[in-house]
Amino acid sequence: MQKIAVYCGASTGNLPIYQQAAAELGGYLANHQLELIYGGGNVGLMAVLATAVIDAGGKVHGVMPQNLVDRGAAAHNLTDLTVVDNMALRKQRMLAMADGCIALPGGPGTLEEIVEAYSWARIGDNPNPCVFYNVNHYYDPLKTFFDQMVQQGFLTAEHRSKVLFTDQLTEIFNFMAHYTPPTVRTNYQH
Repeated sequence: MQKIAVYCGASTGNLPIYQQAAAELGGYLANHQLELIYGGGNVGLMAVLATAVIDAGGKVHGVMPQNLVDRGAAAHNLTDLTVVDNMALRKQRMLAMADGCIALPGGPGTLEEIVEAYSWARIGDNPNPCVFYNVNHYYDPLKTFFDQMVQQGFLTAEHRSKVLFTDQLTEIFNFMAHYTPPTVRTNYQH
């Protein structure tokens, strides 16, 4: 494992714990020689995360659509910035570059990105582990919803075990180190 895609908010949230967690994750990545792949932004938790990696001597790879670059959203202190045509290509490129995916707290865009990465893992299009960094119990309602998907027959227990919700960095990277992708369904007969 060398590169980690981290999805996170273009806002910082309204509690300091979210910025602290982003900075802690950034320092952890750099200190463990893990390179950051992220959305390339210069605001919100994105900026906190990227700055922490850079300040700790790590490498940061941003991926951003041209329209956001044109609006001045791109950070300028990165190892490199890949500019793509649209958000769909951004998500594809980030997944292709990464060996693992983590979602810090964020809004609908963050949720969309990590859920898509997990969904693609279930159909065999993403071999990378997906983790919700559950800072301050932020993702508890979603964790409960994933459990409900299993209880009501929309998600197998095996596939549910392939996504982690935790607030512990050591648990995140242990999960990633021992991850095997979900078994891909091949029989669609009734």
